[in-house]
Amino acid sequence: MAVAKLKRPYDVKDLKLAEKGRGRIEWASRSMPVLASIQERFRKQKPLKGVRVSACLHVTTETAHLMQTLQAGGADVTLCASNPLSTQDDVAAALVEEGISTFAIKGEDRKTYFEHIRAALDHRPQMTMDDGCDLVSALHSERRELLGNVIGGTEETTTGVVRLRALERSGTLAFPVISVNDALTKHMFDNRYGTGQSTIDGIVRATNRLLAGSVFVVLGYGWCGRGLALRAKGMGADVVVTEIDPLKALEATMDGYRVMTGLEAARIGDFFCTVTGNTRVLEREHFERMKDGAIVANSGHFNVEIDIEWLAKNAKKRTVREFVDEYTLKNGRRIAVLGEGRLINLASAEGHPSSVMDMSFANQALSAEHIAKHGKNLEKKVYPVPAEIDREIARLKLRAMGVKIDKLTPEQEKYLASWQEGT
Repeated sequence: MAVAKLKRPYDVKDLKLAEKGRGRIEWASRSMPVLASIQERFRKQKPLKGVRVSACLHVTTETAHLMQTLQAGGADVTLCASNPLSTQDDVAAALVEEGISTFAIKGEDRKTYFEHIRAALDHRPQMTMDDGCDLVSALHSERRELLGNVIGGTEETTTGVVRLRALERSGTLAFPVISVNDALTKHMFDNRYGTGQSTIDGIVRATNRLLAGSVFVVLGYGWCGRGLALRAKGMGADVVVTEIDPLKALEATMDGYRVMTGLEAARIGDFFCTVTGNTRVLEREHFERMKDGAIVANSGHFNVEIDIEWLAKNAKKRTVREFVDEYTLKNGRRIAVLGEGRLINLASAEGHPSSVMDMSFANQALSAEHIAKHGKNLEKKVYPVPAEIDREIARLKLRAMGVKIDKLTPEQEKYLASWQEGT
């Protein structure tokens, strides 16, 4: 496949939006003290000096702060969007003015999306930073001549880690990748508290509907599903959970939610939100059972969880308000799909709060530093974030919040290290 030949070292909607973007980036950075402290150290030590980094991430205010941190560390950075609807155009413009080649336009079509990924690969990366594995996938399938340059990469989200592990199992993964998603300071906070709040934010912004008193169906009870169920319940909704994992289903039951099959839930739900990372979680059998006016959204990374193709073929579509497409079935019932079935927290809202992304992107920055130092000695596989990085980020976050914790006394440390003492 031919490599995209763009006329400019960037492709954004409008550079005149840069001033607005700078203000929003500054506002977000005020809630990101951990990344700020890393940026200060990076500026002095330059641990990424001369390293070409190609990043494929959601182009948001928080991502901008991460790009500034990598740049402060000496990296030569290029950024493209990891989803066609997640870009904040003013932020993209501001990054270009700061000398970071950015290829991202909110609402870009599929062709442009992949052209932007190819443009990021034209940077001949020595390090990748991915959210969903599209960049790494394109690198392995279309630009294999560049693989020898790459010392390692990082991956932000569950969906991307699943794809990377498939690459590893097949023996195809050509360089080590750190799974930032698996850091405790990422998935326990970003996925639970970030996704929980931002998904509700996206649904409410798109619809202006009241959640209190409604039946809110959460499809999938991983960390993201836990957070979404918690926030929907806090808004007064009657929360129903669907699952395929008996342990997660049991946990949801013990957490006080009704657990049932997707087909059972389809009959009673007012709102449906998928957070599984799997394909066709909501499809024909569910749509045909939904009551008139059901609202369907996705908070997973790719737009594969809702079978929109079936709806397009079997229902009449009209756009009733921004980010709300209404499909009228042959039986006259209407189903509203939000944000084209793409991740609703970034399609119609602004993504996770910056204070949560502070920890996620601190993991990205420190993992990039780890790759720069140790990548050449690592095997070609998916690695967890080193435990010392996870603990350091938690320590820095607590310090920024003014929270103090206890330390073990010498006597306690001795007790925990021994086996002699019992009852």
